[in-house]
Amino acid sequence: MKRVLLITERFAPDLGGLATSATRLVTTLCQLDVEVDVVTWSRYLQPGEVLPPETRGAKYRVYRIGLYRYWDMTMPHTLNVLDWLHQTRGYDAVWGHYLFPCGFLSTWFAGLKKIPCTVSARGNDIDREMFPPGDFARLQWTLQQADVITSVSADMCRKIQLLSGRDDVLVLKNTVDTSIFCVEGFGEITREKLGIAPDEVVLGFCGELREKKGQQFLLSALTTVRRQRPACLLIIGEVRSSQDSVWQFYQTQEAENAERIIVTGHLSNSGLVAEYLRLCDVYLQPSLWEGMPNALLEAMACGCCCIASDAGGIPEVILHGENGFILPRSQLHRLGEAVLECLNMTAGERDAIVRGASDRIMNEYSIAHEQQRLQLLLNRLIPNSV
Repeated sequence: MKRVLLITERFAPDLGGLATSATRLVTTLCQLDVEVDVVTWSRYLQPGEVLPPETRGAKYRVYRIGLYRYWDMTMPHTLNVLDWLHQTRGYDAVWGHYLFPCGFLSTWFAGLKKIPCTVSARGNDIDREMFPPGDFARLQWTLQQADVITSVSADMCRKIQLLSGRDDVLVLKNTVDTSIFCVEGFGEITREKLGIAPDEVVLGFCGELREKKGQQFLLSALTTVRRQRPACLLIIGEVRSSQDSVWQFYQTQEAENAERIIVTGHLSNSGLVAEYLRLCDVYLQPSLWEGMPNALLEAMACGCCCIASDAGGIPEVILHGENGFILPRSQLHRLGEAVLECLNMTAGERDAIVRGASDRIMNEYSIAHEQQRLQLLLNRLIPNSV
């Protein structure tokens, strides 16, 4: 059995798509008979503190390290921990889940130990490092030195090719557990329990709401729609604390509309997330930049009628007018109008969109597809790995 060390900035029960994808990848690797050790950081530990491993079955361990205030302290200490783990456990490969800091640390450590490494480009990690105050030299070095590079979309793949000169980038799509996220489902969450009136339109968003996810456009869309018909905004997740000023300004200026915003808070239960998604009449993903948002894929799997921006790999999954609708980022101020147009569709038109969305996920973004791509990656990274 092969053993892989995966380094990720976030891991369950942490919030966000990065934690979701890392946790799902580790689970799938275990299903492929690979033993995985996960190293991740926590702000809830003392700087440098290393917790005893959380054991998830015989193949899956999680080591959490306390963050120092700055990365120039956290990274060297993390390398010390990785060195200790490698001496104790011994790894056949290292995986950096996100380009910085995880990808850089993985590539450097693997080079020192002369073992293969792979790096995952996930979302806005390329953009963060390309432009100030990012470190372009470190970004290029990581992309050039890693043995195998994966990206979540063809769009990101093209960026990596341009930056690194490599033509061997593997697209490893985000996927959805379609046994949980599906059109049919029953649960205890109902519109009535949430205080949603029978005639109200439910606009949905899932994840941690913040600027890059188009927070301002979501709020403006709610205002626009409510001028013409009853509506509420269901945020399946929470609002990032750093966005409180935007949130409070909206509550002050649009008090009546703000009362029709429902925030569930963080939900660790995927089945519960799916229940909330199935309540949405229109799901909105007005992101300013993206890789391939997990939440959008889950909404499509649940049969939501989705309106999303053209950020990142979103146009690779949504075919405009067939399984959802694309609104260019330059036109996100028209999101409310787009919602109203969507609501004016006939029942037949809406049903076709919903079926197209769920079929798209089932046919191209299921766990079975991820297993196939992961096996291809393992064959490149660790020949004769199974």
